[in-house]
Amino acid sequence: MTEFHVSKTGHDGQSGSLEAPLKTISAAAAIAQPGDCITVHQGTYRERVNPPRGGTSDTCRITYQSAPGDEVWIKGSEVVSGWEPVLGSVWKCKLSHAFFGDYNPFQETIAGDWFDDKGQVHHTGEVFIDGQAMHERSSLSEVLEPQLHPDAFCAEGQSLWVWCCETTADETIIFANFHGKDPNVSTVELSVRPTCFYPEAPGRNFITVRGFNMAHAATQWAAPTAEQIGLLGVHWSQGWIIENNLIRDSRCVGITLGKDRADGHNVWNNNRAADALGADVYNDFVQSSLQRGWSGDHIGHHIVRNNRIFDCGAAAIAGGQGAIFSEISNNHIYNIHVRREFSGEEMAGIKLHAPIDVTICDNQIHHVGYYGIWLDWMTQGTRVSRNIIFATETDVFVEVNHGPYLFDNNCFLSDTSLRVQSEGGAYVHNLIAGKVEVVIDDRATPYHFPHSTNIRGITQVGVGDDRYMNNILMHPNPLVDYETMPNPIFTSGNAVTKSCSCEIERGNDAYRIILKLASVKAVPAQRVCTHTLGRTQLCDLAYVNTDDSPLDFDTDFWGQVRSGDHPTAGPFANVSNSILLECRMR
Repeated sequence: MTEFHVSKTGHDGQSGSLEAPLKTISAAAAIAQPGDCITVHQGTYRERVNPPRGGTSDTCRITYQSAPGDEVWIKGSEVVSGWEPVLGSVWKCKLSHAFFGDYNPFQETIAGDWFDDKGQVHHTGEVFIDGQAMHERSSLSEVLEPQLHPDAFCAEGQSLWVWCCETTADETIIFANFHGKDPNVSTVELSVRPTCFYPEAPGRNFITVRGFNMAHAATQWAAPTAEQIGLLGVHWSQGWIIENNLIRDSRCVGITLGKDRADGHNVWNNNRAADALGADVYNDFVQSSLQRGWSGDHIGHHIVRNNRIFDCGAAAIAGGQGAIFSEISNNHIYNIHVRREFSGEEMAGIKLHAPIDVTICDNQIHHVGYYGIWLDWMTQGTRVSRNIIFATETDVFVEVNHGPYLFDNNCFLSDTSLRVQSEGGAYVHNLIAGKVEVVIDDRATPYHFPHSTNIRGITQVGVGDDRYMNNILMHPNPLVDYETMPNPIFTSGNAVTKSCSCEIERGNDAYRIILKLASVKAVPAQRVCTHTLGRTQLCDLAYVNTDDSPLDFDTDFWGQVRSGDHPTAGPFANVSNSILLECRMR
């Protein structure tokens, strides 16, 4: 094992030792071999890291890490100066196309399958003033006289900080309203690279990325039928560990665990002339992936943990088929899709297609302008546990799945907690504070053999066949939508009560969530396990762990033991008059 060092004081012609460090991460990546470690020291590195190779196994990986105690930034932006005043607080900057090299994000527009531009052209580039992202507008007149964006989910007044761009044959012109700031004194950055850390080719396996701050990627829309390029992404690989990073200000997605483009790129848009239905196109897309070897032998098994991900335009974490058999845990996700300048079908804190045997646990997700967690197609063997979600449009959306999948010991605290457009789900020991919406669907989607990507069948989704056991349900008549669904649901031990309350306060460094749940103590409940949950109607599968061992909900949200055969409803084994949860802005 060789450790290569990278430092702002280094030189790419040196050996990479601690005494003779390299200057760029890319230079270290070019020479690192399986088993090697790249340690990056203090500073800001304005480059795109494109790993040319990965490791060979979980124990012989290539590790990229920041030096202990050092603050290391990898940025997809460049600082620009030479701003000229236009009128009032509006300035302009002219840049030759050569400044951008082979990728000009102020000419590249956001587009792709299931993208909605809401009647405006959007570029992948962004403008930042003293670290704050500004909002794009279509014309100079809108920059000269900015108006609050009617759909913005962000802080009041933030959408008045606006910019637009124009291009000629030779140059790109950026206009921006800096509201009294002098851009030649302040730090103004433009995102110029499509990603910060992403391999150009798929199959760069067993890479660890640890302890970095990454920002300002001019990312493209990441549809599940396209190559999904994130600010940080695995590009259809296996066995990555992404941990202890700060990821912010991606134009679209922060971390991608998804597709390459060998099966096509935005294939639904390319089939519109044939009036192809989106569901049919995606089912064909999945079959093509299987023929190319989509399985746990080659793809997935990633760990994404302990990251802080915020200020992303579409999603914090997205994965089309590539997240299979992965763990997404203890991440803090917030301020996602809050500008809402564009829309579509891929916006969420966590948005996964085909999350087969995926564990999503111990995450804090809040202030998301659409869904907190969105599990879309082929959700099977998936477990969502001990997460806190609040201040979203809807906390969880499960779309066109056949199950089995499980939500346990979560706190869903927004006005709408669940949107269910699937069958075969189990909801056990959750706190569900908001509305439960249930919607019928007539699309046909795949279901699989247990713990496998191999398709057992494709059939229409029959909404229902869900289990609600030992939950606290705070919304009046919370499960009424199921009454018109084609399949029955199974309920037991739920505390349906309006006497519980939830208060959320914002402090200087944390959100404080105060829960008053004492009234649930009197509700009789029975212990729940794999046997109690039964088997799904369509797939005839049991609710089990990913290793096929039986489930037993004998620990709570805190990891405390639930003793006896008559536990308390909800995620907490011991319910006091007041329970405090803290969501720290770490």
